[in-house]
Amino acid sequence: MTDALAVSRPTLLPRVDGARLWASLDRMAQIGATPKGGVCRLALSELDRESRDLFVTWAKEAGCQIRVDRMGNVFARRAGRQADAAPVVTGSHADSQPTGGKYDGIYGVLGGLEVIRALNDAGIETERPVDVVIWTNEEGSRFAPAMIASGVFANAFSLDFALSRKDAAGTTLGEALQAIGYAGSEPVGGFPVHAFFELHIEQGAVLERAGKTIGVVTAGQGQRWYELTFRGTDAHAGTTPMDLRRDALVGAARVIDFVDQLGRQHAPNGRATVGMIEARPNSRNTVPGECFFTIEFRHPESAVLDAMDASMREAVQRIASAQLLDAEITQIFDYAPVPFAPECVDAVRHAARTLDLPFQDIVSGAGHDACYMARVAPSGMIFIPCVGGLSHNEAEAITPEWATAGANVLLHAVAQAAGICSVDI
Repeated sequence: MTDALAVSRPTLLPRVDGARLWASLDRMAQIGATPKGGVCRLALSELDRESRDLFVTWAKEAGCQIRVDRMGNVFARRAGRQADAAPVVTGSHADSQPTGGKYDGIYGVLGGLEVIRALNDAGIETERPVDVVIWTNEEGSRFAPAMIASGVFANAFSLDFALSRKDAAGTTLGEALQAIGYAGSEPVGGFPVHAFFELHIEQGAVLERAGKTIGVVTAGQGQRWYELTFRGTDAHAGTTPMDLRRDALVGAARVIDFVDQLGRQHAPNGRATVGMIEARPNSRNTVPGECFFTIEFRHPESAVLDAMDASMREAVQRIASAQLLDAEITQIFDYAPVPFAPECVDAVRHAARTLDLPFQDIVSGAGHDACYMARVAPSGMIFIPCVGGLSHNEAEAITPEWATAGANVLLHAVAQAAGICSVDI
């Protein structure tokens, strides 16, 4: 982004209208509102359509041109002086978890829209176009896997594979797009992107605990998922002596404790979780002869993930041998760590300093569309705190001050990348 950085003049930039942004967030939160104060806007539902329609209306009012691709990704473009130049893109998603919060994803979309509105208010022309995007099905709650539309954009998934994904009722993603009128005609990706920035709530408690307003996201965690099965022998709980048991659940319990300790050994960025467990035959007076469970590791360094993998496999075999169990390990997902582009990271840091906002570097523990975009364009992320670190929950909350601060950082980073060529002040 050297050319854009060279022409930027951040001291001339206005601030976003925080009250307008907060009002937009409140209005959008009425779509799919839940009794406990959250939202339920599952991907490609009628409520998702309503949220997209509202965004499109607002974007058109801001003078944007709308494009919809074959994955239903919605792009709102503010023209630049160089009409054919690679755009600077920002945005996130509008879909939610079944009991989701009001800010996860949509804050990044409406923060991007507020950037365009602020540029319009100040009469600022940029060299490059600026696009605000809604990515389809980021959450993966209705259609798996998550982040599938940005994944198609970045060539991680084929279009046919993505459109063929089915929900629990057997509806394909492609059929759902048709049903809500967002099966666009534009190709998915295939055009250069000068830079991509995603504004998001942290979904954790790091920033709030540290008293920081801005998180400069340097990387996204790598992830590895495993499915494990221990097989022993079903046996009578009253007649089988302890030293003759092949108890699969006891073996699983010892691995679970080891996995927890392994995550703690690799603090502060290490994550290790057992999220599912099924003991069979699941009868109160039968020694479990089989146990299925899952393991997930996260860390921003591949070498650490390798070490966690090796330690876990050694422990599984050691525990299985001690408990006279057969063990089966299957790795089902390997998502490499994502380092964000230094120039984008630096642009976010520079914006936070310019605005005199307290900030710190942070690693994203969750997956985001920016992680796929990093495969095809220089990318970066901006985090703001969320109260208590709570997300994917109807009680998810942020403050108007945090929302405004994050959008102002996004404004500076986007303008720096897009290049200011004229200002009407």
